[in-house]
Amino acid sequence: MLVAYTGKACNSSLTYETHASCIHEEMKRMRVSIGQLAVTDVKSANLAAMRKATAEAARDGSSLIVFPEMAMWFQKGLSDAFVTNAEKIPGPFTKAIDALAKEFAIAIAVGMNEAVEGEAKAYNTIYVTSRSGEAIATYRKVHLYDAFGLRESDVISPSDTTEPMVFEVEGTRFGLMTCYDLRFPESARILVDAGAEVLLLPSAWTPGVRKEDHWETLVRARAIENTSYVIASNQAAPLSTGSSMIVDPMGIVVTQLMEGPETRTAEIASSRVSSVREFNPCIANRRFRVARSAVSNA
Repeated sequence: MLVAYTGKACNSSLTYETHASCIHEEMKRMRVSIGQLAVTDVKSANLAAMRKATAEAARDGSSLIVFPEMAMWFQKGLSDAFVTNAEKIPGPFTKAIDALAKEFAIAIAVGMNEAVEGEAKAYNTIYVTSRSGEAIATYRKVHLYDAFGLRESDVISPSDTTEPMVFEVEGTRFGLMTCYDLRFPESARILVDAGAEVLLLPSAWTPGVRKEDHWETLVRARAIENTSYVIASNQAAPLSTGSSMIVDPMGIVVTQLMEGPETRTAEIASSRVSSVREFNPCIANRRFRVARSAVSNA
């Protein structure tokens, strides 16, 4: 049996679950939070909700809080209002997020609709700022939600790059995806190939037939097949399905929220990723690789 080396004499005949318990105290831990919000079309109200959630996460000792997709501004249905309410980076919203991060000494990842000069549409963007309030990452959504009767591409442009977005917080490497990207396994795999140990998934998962089941199944699948944590921060009901969750590299649900607005904090450990990948080396054993290619905006 293959077991992860921890510097302690753990019995190699133990089951994986027992062995994992044996090495638990060796794990490098980080506290992370999900801020599940009922996002509205009033930016000041959304920022107030984020402030409350960030303060709670900071009190719980969290190093990072993840807010949903389009947490800056949102409404039911797709219209030109998603474009007219978009903001540039830097802009009033990102400056407010930077200040919030600095005030509470916590990194923040948050979704917004980004305005770009000369563009007729907005971008669906994840903005990440450090605990000192300095921008460290942005990711523009690649796969637009032209499915289940909606057409996100009517008002949103897809990212024009295939470069994976990976950043570090306290030595742990995080990769960025957004909502519908979840349905494309290569989106997660390319981040893992770039060194991600934790996949962040801000979302506004639209309710619909079997959608809650798809959400939980796909979040756990991305964690299992990539032997990575997934932190999936969804908007609250009724405009989205809620049920934000943190899943560990073995597919174990570390925490899962209910339908309404809520902030939840849990521990993750990069050494848990390492031990699972040694015990279950499916990344190393694969026979195919993901090759990046140009993305068409057509």
